[in-house]
Amino acid sequence: MSENKLRGEVYYPTQKTLEKSQLKDRKEWDTRAKQDYLGFWEDFAKELHWFRKWDKVLDDSNKPFYKWFTGGQTNISYNCLDRHLSTFRRNKLALIWESEAGKVETMSYFRLHQETCRFANVLKSMGVKKGDRVTIYMGRTPEIITAMLACARIGAIHSVVYGGFSVESLTERIEDSQSRILVVADGAYQRGKIVPLKEIADEALQRAGTVEHVVVVKRTGEDVFMQPGRDMWYHELVNFPHANTHCQMQIMSAEDPLFILYTSGTTGKPKAILHTHGGYMVGTYATTKYYLDLQEEDRIWCTADPGWITGHSYIVYGPLLNGGTVFMYEGAPFHPYPNRWWQMIEKFGINIFYTAPTAIRGFMRFGDSWIKRHNLSSLRILGSVGEPINPEAWKWYYNVIGNEKCPVIDTWWQTETGMHMIAPFPSEPLKPGSGGKPFPGIEMDVLDESGKPVGANQEGFLVIKTPWPSMVRTLFNDDTRFVEQYWSKYKDCYLTGDSARIDEDGYIWIIGRVDDVIKVSGYRLGSADIESACVSHPAVAEAAAIGIPHQLKGNAIQAFVILKSGFQPGQQLVDELRAHIGHEVGPIAKPEKIEFVDKLPKTRSGKIMRRVLKAQALGVDPGNISTLED
Repeated sequence: MSENKLRGEVYYPTQKTLEKSQLKDRKEWDTRAKQDYLGFWEDFAKELHWFRKWDKVLDDSNKPFYKWFTGGQTNISYNCLDRHLSTFRRNKLALIWESEAGKVETMSYFRLHQETCRFANVLKSMGVKKGDRVTIYMGRTPEIITAMLACARIGAIHSVVYGGFSVESLTERIEDSQSRILVVADGAYQRGKIVPLKEIADEALQRAGTVEHVVVVKRTGEDVFMQPGRDMWYHELVNFPHANTHCQMQIMSAEDPLFILYTSGTTGKPKAILHTHGGYMVGTYATTKYYLDLQEEDRIWCTADPGWITGHSYIVYGPLLNGGTVFMYEGAPFHPYPNRWWQMIEKFGINIFYTAPTAIRGFMRFGDSWIKRHNLSSLRILGSVGEPINPEAWKWYYNVIGNEKCPVIDTWWQTETGMHMIAPFPSEPLKPGSGGKPFPGIEMDVLDESGKPVGANQEGFLVIKTPWPSMVRTLFNDDTRFVEQYWSKYKDCYLTGDSARIDEDGYIWIIGRVDDVIKVSGYRLGSADIESACVSHPAVAEAAAIGIPHQLKGNAIQAFVILKSGFQPGQQLVDELRAHIGHEVGPIAKPEKIEFVDKLPKTRSGKIMRRVLKAQALGVDPGNISTLED
């Protein structure tokens, strides 16, 4: 029997994991944080570099506009790079990059510092100064990291736009941020094809009039339009004499803006989330070190794109603040074959692997044989991010990818939180489907409509009751919407927009967005619960559930199902799935209708857009679909 015994759906860490983990005892931290919450966070801040120490850890005099480490002066780029150059990390690999075609590039901390300084000097030569916005629009290449760090170094605010967004989305983000500079690649490779980023950007710039200079990274070598006086090649600029490898650091106040990042709203334009140098730095540093357990010899691969908060926090800032070695891959997971990811884990000896449930379920469709071709014994930590992971996928990830030896760190957090808020530490017992408990000192609760805490295992609105360092400071140029969106429903509580339940052990189970809770005959059913039950059937690879109006029940459930290869749709399978879901969740959860589909509408970060499915089912306008992948 495995050393990691399953006891009532609780998985216990192996002895090796317990010995290796940096945090041995959560209880000790919980006690410390409860007794001295500000001192608890202050200790993390002391591990980083400050040009001037803070006067006050937390200023809560103007709630909900909290400020952290006020009076402190720092720079996150300095902490990611310069801080390491006087240590043995100077020549340590900061970045390993592989292109979709298999080309490999590496950068030491010394070289990444040089490249960052070169581009920071280019931006300065264009007149970019502290507080100016720079939009970055490219694929997963090393230049996206140097561009972000260069902006932070000189105090510019970067706004990274995912390299798959449409003309409309890019235009909207440039206009809202009033960016003066656009950094764009000529194109990006995806599944062997070229995404014409410069062409998309040119069309966007016909509508957005604030951009003065466009810096173009040559990635594909395809012919692209270059407007004289506006467009310049990145590789030429960084080799000019003014782009030397020393760039004077801009000393930043802890509360100075670091970046804005746009996230979908349920209605209206995307929300421009604003994060700052000091608090964001402390939060991402601490959670990378202890939740993902990043240690000196580790190589970490977060499969997200730097255009999303996961990429910001756990590809770029968190790992580099810890002096880790980051792996980044340019292409798609299944191209050209379903073993591409496992091939690279074996090739580069990846220790920490952090990906999304949607990718895990995608790999499940191909079976285990592709994985068993490769030696994945270097893996020590597995992470999950983006949406609740259904228990079936969790177990497959743990058993097949982790070989029953790697803890699955199922993380819950948001663009707004900046850092992991709920996750298990590697040394803790794990419950498949639950994110575990909040980070020590962070108080979270589940409330009913009136604001009263619900009982154990009861569903309600998930809220955060204590401020945390990396929390969103506001929405860029929109304080009113910030207050209305997050702080107006309950007094002094941050409303996450998710529904959840807390079990008798204090483990939090995310049900889904409040909009994704389906009320059938007065019963609240989470789309995630129905989808998990559906996916646990051997024929199903992926599923999405929505609520549709019903004359008697108020709402009925409709499920959209992707089958695994070798299974055929038909009424017999529909009946079988309905019975299976009824058995797993309860008779009330049986879908009224099951539709077999080839794909599901998803955002580019992999989240299922259930409102698009609902609009399709009801024959109405789906609204803003600018974040739709396809």
